[in-house]
Amino acid sequence: MAAPLKIFVLADTHDKLPANLKTLAVGADEIWHLGDVCAPAILETIEAFGPPVTAVRGNCDSNFDWPLMVDLKRNGIRFRLVHIPPDHAPNNVDVVLHGHTHVARDERVAGVRFLNPGCVTRPNRGAPPSVANLEIAADGKMTWWLTTLR
Repeated sequence: MAAPLKIFVLADTHDKLPANLKTLAVGADEIWHLGDVCAPAILETIEAFGPPVTAVRGNCDSNFDWPLMVDLKRNGIRFRLVHIPPDHAPNNVDVVLHGHTHVARDERVAGVRFLNPGCVTRPNRGAPPSVANLEIAADGKMTWWLTTLR
């Protein structure tokens, strides 16, 4: 069986990257940034890690070349990447990945899984700073876990 697709997921960097971020991304096939990058140089640093980067624009981002939303399909799973989570579960999507709240999330709403990797900087409501890893097996089975940044 084929190896699972490995995706490193982060959000809300707000112009700051932890020193060990590149190490945390080792082995990733893709990197998804869910908005509030702020300075484009931050995204350039992440792109230099090697894997392809997909990023969406957050409410603190001023680069209007970055899309507000990206829909992707990986191993049969339909993903929506967006910074601000929608009020309702969208149609034709299996998983919504978002940032904005600065709090990690793994919740089902109307059959759609909502995932948030937490916040690299300025976590909210007592949550620690965090990033996440998503593995998608060839058969579509997903594994999601957080890594706390200290």
